Amino acid sequence: MNYFDAVVLGIVEGLTEFLPISSTGHLTIAEKALGLDLADPAVTGYTAVIQMGAIAAVVVYFFQDIWRIAKAWCVGLVKPEYRGQLDHRMGWYVIVGTIPVGLAGLLFKDLITGDLRSLWVVACALIGWSAVMWWAERVGSQQRTEKDMTMRDAISVGLIQVVSLIPGVSRSGATISGGLFRGIDRVAATRLSFYLSIPALVGAGIFELGDATGGDIGVGVMIVGIVVAFVVAYASIAWLLRFVAHHKITWFVPYRLALGGLLIVLLATGVMSPT
Repeated sequence: MNYFDAVVLGIVEGLTEFLPISSTGHLTIAEKALGLDLADPAVTGYTAVIQMGAIAAVVVYFFQDIWRIAKAWCVGLVKPEYRGQLDHRMGWYVIVGTIPVGLAGLLFKDLITGDLRSLWVVACALIGWSAVMWWAERVGSQQRTEKDMTMRDAISVGLIQVVSLIPGVSRSGATISGGLFRGIDRVAATRLSFYLSIPALVGAGIFELGDATGGDIGVGVMIVGIVVAFVVAYASIAWLLRFVAHHKITWFVPYRLALGGLLIVLLATGVMSPT
């Protein structure tokens, strides 16, 4: 992997991490197009590590909110009067909502980094989860705001986030859909998705760091990918929050269907191999 590859993958990661179009799926496609070995643990690890750039963008963008939530959660541990406040509750929602994907990632690591890295899986997931996103927008009442969230919402969205371990589903597509199914409005569901992304992707990045550094990928290449992902992701976050305030997530469905269909054609005709 060279610096050109790092820049390309950093741009792809930053653009797609928080849009409901699957960053892992796009990174898998990009890595294949760049001629990288999808079965190489170092490449898989690099995919997870450059997500740290996108997470840094979330932390910077939502720094005041994150600091307020973290402070309220800590204070609420010793002062009961703080425990009913939204910020304290949100701290628990993020912690509890992250547990399912953390456990699934540990239990199914070999499957996630192995067989599921096939482009056939990516293509099918892009198309299949599009139907879920469409259904979520159709049935979601969106009558509940961020202040109306409960622990049941956090658990439900956390469980749905597990599905995003399948490349092509999209972590944001899964979690935003989960929020919509719970009747949460689109902006609040998107903000919850951002909050849940922090521990989930930081954990994945740390967990895969050994594989990424264990191969022939240099530290400089890794840093470039992270920095590029940070810059592009920051712009993507700002754009997405404005977009979902006025548009349905089903706007992304045609693109997902088109990309999934194109992949199937390329794979079926032998133009592109699945791994």
